[in-house]
Amino acid sequence: MMCLAVPYTIVEIFDDGSARAESGGVEVEIRLDLIEDPAVGDTVLVHAGFAIQKLDRGESEEMIALWKELNEAAEASVARV
Repeated sequence: MMCLAVPYTIVEIFDDGSARAESGGVEVEIRLDLIEDPAVGDTVLVHAGFAIQKLDRGESEEMIALWKELNEAAEASVARV
């Protein structure tokens, strides 16, 4: 089984240590307990509902582009079935 972390951008931070984050038009609630100084607009890797790493701008753009490419390939694969 493969573990996968997905890049999300933080949209809103709540007082309880959680946040609303978005990736590819999908919004989820995540926990921020494992990263330092999260801010709205940060891109983070999320695994099992927890932000596990903040990405710098270069890493963020590269990771989001790769994630979009993977999603498009998966959608094309499903469309062929």
